[in-house]
Amino acid sequence: MPLAVALGDPAGIGPEVIAKSWEERRRHAVPPFFAVGSVSAVRAVWDGPVAVIDDPAEAIAAFEMALPILRVKSDTEVVPGRPDLEGARNSLDALEFAVGLTRAGSSSALVTGPVSKAQLYAIGFVHPGQTEFVAERCGVASELVAMMLMGPSLKVVPVTTHIPLREVSELISVERIVTKGRAAIRGLQRQFGIASPRLAVAGLNPHAGEDGTLGREEIEIIAPAVERLREEGYDAFGPQAPDIMFSAQRRPTYDAALCMYHDQGLIPLKTLHFDEGVNVTLGLPIVRTSPDHGTAFDIAGKGLADPGAMIAAIRTAGECARRLAEA
Repeated sequence: MPLAVALGDPAGIGPEVIAKSWEERRRHAVPPFFAVGSVSAVRAVWDGPVAVIDDPAEAIAAFEMALPILRVKSDTEVVPGRPDLEGARNSLDALEFAVGLTRAGSSSALVTGPVSKAQLYAIGFVHPGQTEFVAERCGVASELVAMMLMGPSLKVVPVTTHIPLREVSELISVERIVTKGRAAIRGLQRQFGIASPRLAVAGLNPHAGEDGTLGREEIEIIAPAVERLREEGYDAFGPQAPDIMFSAQRRPTYDAALCMYHDQGLIPLKTLHFDEGVNVTLGLPIVRTSPDHGTAFDIAGKGLADPGAMIAAIRTAGECARRLAEA
């Protein structure tokens, strides 16, 4: 069964990196997929073969010779690098369509292209991001899912995501850390085939609080959360000092790092794996991945976009879907 790949904002680099992923299908063993969104957006940045399909079932037969695209009704003319509200509506229509197809079993997994939150908010989008939107459409409370960013040598799960840094200490709690830790461990078991995942839990403060002299969140919140996870039978340990836990010596000692805030995990992940980072949503009834980069409007349509992260996202989605099907 093919994967569904939502194009993202049609004025961004999503159409280009998806088309380039199809071009690289043989060299990188990319599983069959079909794009969902604006046909004109792809044709504006790529002169390769396109097969406009009406049903996901047509994608497998078309995939070898052309990029299959399932057009959405809001298909619009696109100027690469110039986002507008029509393009935002198109990206939202494509996302909703692709989620529905995956939930219905017409695709084996969902891959989402990069969107502009600012453009989506301008048309009334009320979710913090695509992750929360997909969770709602799948009937799962957003606090029960976890966003895992991964590359070849590191997987990170932020406990808090897109919030101001000054609010982090107010929002982390024992229950929140435990909930994200459970979602991370169960996702690693189900989607990545790791029987007993090792979860390293980061501290919040420098040197993990230095026994309370640099902050008490480690003592009062993080350590009790780690103990709760261990009582539930999970291999969790910490709080770890954030300034050393991402070193080459420490990374092999755990399968994923549970981080207290967005940049704590994303800075090391993007430093190590900028062109191949993948976002995996854990805790959903479907497989969902996305490349760990944005719309890059400044280079859209210039042929400069690297498809590495999109290729990794599609391949990861295919591998996770296969494991779930075999479970």
